[in-house]
Amino acid sequence: MNEEPTIVDVIRHGEPRGGSKYRGWIDDPLSERGWAQMRAAVAGAEGWERIVSSDLSRCAEFAHEVGERLGLPVELDEGFREVGFGTWEGRTAEELLASDPEGVSAFWRDPLRNTPEGGEPLSAFHARVTGAWSRLLVRHAGRRVLLVGHAGMMRILLLNALAMPLDSFYRFDPRNASMVRIRVDGGRHGERYHQLVFPGPRE
Repeated sequence: MNEEPTIVDVIRHGEPRGGSKYRGWIDDPLSERGWAQMRAAVAGAEGWERIVSSDLSRCAEFAHEVGERLGLPVELDEGFREVGFGTWEGRTAEELLASDPEGVSAFWRDPLRNTPEGGEPLSAFHARVTGAWSRLLVRHAGRRVLLVGHAGMMRILLLNALAMPLDSFYRFDPRNASMVRIRVDGGRHGERYHQLVFPGPRE
């Protein structure tokens, strides 16, 4: 068993160009405001040994900037991409409510059984993200890692850390550039214990 815990700071991307909409796999880059949000979120932060990111540009471009500034390697993993929204991709909540209010209502009531047409089922998304998370923990056991990703990805990791059921997916509301720390104790082959950490101002 590895004696050192793995510490992962998980941050959601900032505001993308085009504002708020269902963008899942759409590869919009960060807006100027989004860049400012992300830079402010990590200002003065240090101690990371690796950076891992979703391969979508709203995450990856920022990850590379931090990597260059801190002299750290950056790994892109498409397993950490946002959930795919199918025919909802690129549309705003207001547009969907106007065109398909019953479908939107059903999705929010029970996202497990009401996947948007052509979208990624939540169970498949869960398997994809937790698989990528397991790979990260094996590759970087005992290290401090910055993980740059998406709201849906953060929800899955929080559910996983707290051993909550998948139907609680929307009980979390990660905002742009918000960050959470997950501490994982356990070795490469032993049972892992997850704990949410609320860092102090100098950690």
